[in-house]
Order: sequence, then structure tokens, then C-alpha cells
Amino acid sequence: MGGHLSCWQIGGMTAESLAISYDDVLSARDRIAGRVYRTPVVTSRLIDEIAGRSLFFKCENLQRGGAFKIRGATSKMRTLTEEERRRGVAAFSSGNHAQAVAIAAAELGVDAKILMPEDTPRPKLEATRAYGATIVTYDRQKEDREELGRKLAEDVGRVLVAPNDDPFVMAGQGTATLELLEDVPDLAAVVAPVGGGGLLAGTATAASGGPLPVPAWGAEPAQADDTVRSLEAGERVRIPPPDTVADGGRAEIPGTLTFPILRRRAAGIVRVPEAAIARALLLLFTRAKLVVEPTGALSAAAAIAGLLPRDLQRVGVILSGGNLDPSRIPDLVALAGSGD
Repeated sequence: MGGHLSCWQIGGMTAESLAISYDDVLSARDRIAGRVYRTPVVTSRLIDEIAGRSLFFKCENLQRGGAFKIRGATSKMRTLTEEERRRGVAAFSSGNHAQAVAIAAAELGVDAKILMPEDTPRPKLEATRAYGATIVTYDRQKEDREELGRKLAEDVGRVLVAPNDDPFVMAGQGTATLELLEDVPDLAAVVAPVGGGGLLAGTATAASGGPLPVPAWGAEPAQADDTVRSLEAGERVRIPPPDTVADGGRAEIPGTLTFPILRRRAAGIVRVPEAAIARALLLLFTRAKLVVEPTGALSAAAAIAGLLPRDLQRVGVILSGGNLDPSRIPDLVALAGSGD
């Protein structure tokens, strides 16, 4: 398929070994039980009328740390041995994973050092520091965060808690979908944001492995479409550092572990224009009184803007995070009023 298309949809895929299974998601649910919130599912009649379909919002914006990331971080951290806990952990993140690792580390009494971009929204930086982590910044336009993150961990023997490309992390992220499907068992599909791919990998694994399989779709920023391009090419493709309002979606290349899962288990991934992201964010705020960050609005934008197949009339929408920087609101309002 050509790169001009707005989405990638699954075709014939060959069998391959995948990093996580449905049973791994079930195990992660047991591992994190009592340590994360069971977030509510919210509906809005007015938004349904605008979208032309029934939407069920899984509110991970109300999760501990303001995002779904606490699920994966807790799932990973709870597997550490006593010796690994003494060595401490390292992580790299644009914000939400950083907060999640800091929270999980503090609860275990583990020292955490986290690599974050210099342009990370201030609320995320301040919250991560407040949870007790040490922050090291880098320039995302010039430096490779994965290389820097590995070096940060190796220099002092810390355990690296990756934001996406880790089986325990991916399995933990899938627990949000387990809850959603228990609360709303008759969905036609589930849609989740795509940044590094860990959330959609967990979502698709949880949605496809249960007694009543449900298709899982992804929503990726059109200006940061490394995953769609990679799926179209049939191999991982790296893009230049992307510029998108959805800072959590600024991945440059899919993960080595997440990519095969998305190839096999995701029903499709759509590219979401910048203006549609802003419109969905403002609509959720004004109509449903839900505060979400731009990345958290990606899946809602895909459903509201008609980017998903029209026959999907009952859709579970994962609102991945709510750590919105208030200073960005005027720009988001202006963006929402612009063209696509």
C-alpha cells in the first residue's frame, strides 16, 4: 500500500512467535490488583449523536498518575527480584510512563532515574519529580532516547523499564481492555492510541484472546505515522523526529516486540489529523466534562471523525491519559478551528 492512504488494515499475516499471550494479560491483572484503579466507563449522548455511533469511553485519564501507564509499569516492577530492586531502575519517557515508573518505584522503595525530553510538558516533569524520581533531560530532535536510556541503565547497573517494548509492560497495558470488555461485553470494536505501540499491543491481545473476540483498532497521529508506514511496508520503518500535538505519539519507529503483535492482532490503524485530535479533546471537555491530553484524545478522534469503518456502531474508546498542560489550551482551540 502507498503512504498516501489514511490507514492500514490487516490482511494475510504469517504465523510468528509473539511476545505476549492472553494468559499473560490475565497474569498481569492479578499482579497489579489493588495497585491501580479500575477506571470508569463513561458515555455521552451528545457525542454519540455527533459521531453517529455509540461510544464507551474507558477513562484512563482518571487513572493513578493520570494515565494507563501505571498498569504496565506496576506489572513490570512487581517482577523485580530483591537484588534488582536494590540496583534501582531507569526509564525513558515523554511523560506518562515516567510518572508511572516513579510511582511504582516509590511504592517499592526503589530508586528511579528517568530520561525525559527537554520539551516535555511542564506538569509531567513536575509530577515525576514530585513522585521522587531523578530526571535527566535530552534533546529529542538530536538524540536517540532508547540508546541514551540503555546507557543510563547500564552505567550503574539499573534495570531498564521500557515504556512499550517489554512483555510485562505490554501485558499490563492490556488489563484496561479486560475491564472494558467486562463492563461493556457487546462491543463491535475497541480503539486505542498508538505511540510506541505497547498499549495497542496489549489492547489487541486482550481483545482478541477472550471468549468473545473483539477487533482492536489503533489511532496514530498522521504526522507521526511510523507504525502505519511500517505495517504498509511489512517491516519496521524509522521516520524523522515527528512534530505532533500528541506528544505521547512521537515515536520514530515501532518496537521490535510490539510490531509483530500489531501485524498479527490489530484489525487496523488509522492516521488522525492534528485538527481532529484537538476537536475531540475539546468535545470531551465541553460535552462529557472529561479532561484528556492530546494523545489521550487520539482514539476518540478516530471514532468521532469517522475514520473507523462505519459498520462499527458500538465502540470502546480508551482515553489513555489526562495530563493536559493548561497553557496549551489556547493553541488547541486555535488548532481545532483550523482545517485538517
